[in-house]
Amino acid sequence: MPIPDPTIEPATKADLPAILGMAQALAAHHDDTAAVTLATLTRDILGTPAWAPTLVARAESRPIGYATLCPLIQLQWGVRGMEVHHLFVLQDWRGRGIGQRLIKAAMKTAADIGCVYMTVGTHPDNHPAQRLYQAAGFTPLPDRGPRFSIRLKGQESPTQGS
Repeated sequence: MPIPDPTIEPATKADLPAILGMAQALAAHHDDTAAVTLATLTRDILGTPAWAPTLVARAESRPIGYATLCPLIQLQWGVRGMEVHHLFVLQDWRGRGIGQRLIKAAMKTAADIGCVYMTVGTHPDNHPAQRLYQAAGFTPLPDRGPRFSIRLKGQESPTQGS
């Protein structure tokens, strides 16, 4: 029997242990040592206000990936934006479009709260991620390393660049 398509939903308290494991795996991938804890995840993802809105991809009721967002602002232009701070999909689920679905859900989440742009950065050697963001419509930001930006549909563009 085929596995049903994963759902993309806001993170819940029950997701936090899985997100913790994935955040630790992402840090290890970048040769970093994660200092994140369940307490800091609870504070940042579920606190009031939520500092870092997080979306979770679930399959068979278990988290298989996540996207964590961080708000941005260009105060002088009156423009809100959103940074994709983390995007991670478990190894066994990669190559199935989960990352693309998380990006689309993140873009909708940002647009729904009035953001007009979204940015993301990658490690210089992470060419698959760079291709993923470009395939999702992000464009490279010149002279900023591997960083990308996209204007969100249905939102007014700022008068200056992001």
